[in-house]
Amino acid sequence: MFDRLKGKTVMVTGASSGIGASCARLFAEVGSNLILTARRTDRLAALAAEIRSKYPQVQVYTAELDVRNRADVDRVVSELPAEFSAIDVLSIDTVLDTNVKGLLYVTRAVVRGMRARGSGHVIMMGSIAGLTAYPTGSIYCASKYAVHAIAQSLRAETLDVPIKVTEINPGMVETEFSIIRKTMAIKRRLTNAVVFAASRHQRCVVSDVVLLATGQYSPTVAHRKE
Repeated sequence: MFDRLKGKTVMVTGASSGIGASCARLFAEVGSNLILTARRTDRLAALAAEIRSKYPQVQVYTAELDVRNRADVDRVVSELPAEFSAIDVLSIDTVLDTNVKGLLYVTRAVVRGMRARGSGHVIMMGSIAGLTAYPTGSIYCASKYAVHAIAQSLRAETLDVPIKVTEINPGMVETEFSIIRKTMAIKRRLTNAVVFAASRHQRCVVSDVVLLATGQYSPTVAHRKE
């Protein structure tokens, strides 16, 4: 199922922890070469060492990156080694203040190359909070609504080029951020959804995924076992 991803170059933002790190591990498992970016370089180095040890055939490049800094984004993308410069899949995982600007900066920098090559896949991490708002979540919900709008707009803007755009909208997921918010864990299933979407045939795109825990209905309605 995932043979199409073997040898492909995948860029993962926010790869130092949470969903980003989980995606990096699964992309490595299916044989993709990786560009891992985040602000915490010590964690990036540890993840890269883990992947190289477990999957010697996988090439890994790491870069310190603050996606909120447009110049930093452009620099990292422009300075990629030749063997990593043709990015096939961009997996963007951003939170809170990095959601909107970070998403725009990274997408702009990477899609430019995809358009020039005539292929590519952008996978954006949204949230059901970007589909249904909830009390006390105005800032977070607004940022995720923006992710939803950006994904839809990019999809329309790239119809003339076979660039695929996927938006993954999870419900309750266990990350360092969501542990504070006391959410439930479906991180592995979410990672599987990201890699599944990336592995589809070039003529087929999984455009939107809403992934909920079995006991969840909406951002505020869920059954939790005691």
